[in-house]
Amino acid sequence: MNPHFAQLVALPGGGVRLGSPMATPELDEAIEVDVASSENLPWMCIVWDDPVNLMSYVSYVFQTVLGYDKKRANELMMQVHTEGKAAVSTGERDKVEADVKKLQIAGLWATMQQAG
Repeated sequence: MNPHFAQLVALPGGGVRLGSPMATPELDEAIEVDVASSENLPWMCIVWDDPVNLMSYVSYVFQTVLGYDKKRANELMMQVHTEGKAAVSTGERDKVEADVKKLQIAGLWATMQQAG
């Protein structure tokens, strides 16, 4: 019997009282749970749609700053345009911070967040 857990007993008229302690099972083996901690999750660079930059310029920035080929740069640009945002790079925090800074210097609205 585990004295740390007590049983609630319903009384006539809607009240409750603590009853005798309830039995709890004893575990013979330790249970290991692998939980993904936030420090293990990758970071994402998000580019948001804005009313200022032309689509052709956004595509050009993706090519010159992030190194995407024209096809991939256009796909990401269209995602920004149609969905309002796109994750344009992922990885370690330092790398993504650098990408965000370069995109901001180029005039794009870029932020970062952790995946998950």
